[in-house]
Amino acid sequence: MILIKRSEDLRKNLDSLRTSGVKTGFVPTMGALHQGHIELIAACRQRSEYCICSIFVNPAQFNDPEDFKKYPKSLEKDIEMLEKAGTDLVFIPSVDEIYPSGDKNLETYDLGTLETLLEGRYRPGHFQGVCQVMNRLLQLVKPDYLFMGQKDYQQCLVVKKLISLIESTVEFQIVPTIREPGGLALSSRNRRLSGDEKLIAETIFAVLNSIKKELKPGDTRFLTETAVKKLNSSGFRTDYVSIARQNDLLPVENWDGRELVVALIAAFLGEVRLIDNLLLN
Repeated sequence: MILIKRSEDLRKNLDSLRTSGVKTGFVPTMGALHQGHIELIAACRQRSEYCICSIFVNPAQFNDPEDFKKYPKSLEKDIEMLEKAGTDLVFIPSVDEIYPSGDKNLETYDLGTLETLLEGRYRPGHFQGVCQVMNRLLQLVKPDYLFMGQKDYQQCLVVKKLISLIESTVEFQIVPTIREPGGLALSSRNRRLSGDEKLIAETIFAVLNSIKKELKPGDTRFLTETAVKKLNSSGFRTDYVSIARQNDLLPVENWDGRELVVALIAAFLGEVRLIDNLLLN
């Protein structure tokens, strides 16, 4: 496995692969890796001939500086996990490598309503930061395939939009969410939960399954209101529970029984903000 820190070295390494016609796959991460990331690597290895992973905690996508400071880091362990998983190359750039002119006053992208709904509403500027770093990484890596996890469902839709805006030819694959035995979606933020809090956090997946089980044509507001009450009574501070269209996340308050919908949740447990989602049909 090759470790690269400089963009120039990355370009030289990958240019030789492209000249040889090797199909490359790319898994962008912010480190603090878990089994969900390893499943992305597995999907990448299955589809492509050469597997590239990046580890970069992107300051531009944190609207809360304290959240950026608290983001968990475990670089040595991450590298060990990636090597065992069969990763071919790991790109570990500094902020200066990604943003040589600084990470302020960057370009903006027209993301439409995706930027105002759900995570966009509660984390203003977050998705602009996601697009800024993803655009740079895609320009540097130029992969044939891109792999990201469904747990960050809205982020996946944003990246799809970005790929269209920049007219990239990369093939984007969304990999299903990996969960702990009790249903908690694997996340780097889970490291900040105590053992008791992890048990409570399983309520999120239980609530999502309850919505899926009880969904029927007609008014959906009772389901979301009941879900918020359940979460709050379990110790969460809920930002949102939404039943929305799968393709653009516009809320669906009256379901026709046919439209493809997804349930999405964001809630704080103590100081840790957790998100999850479930396709309902």
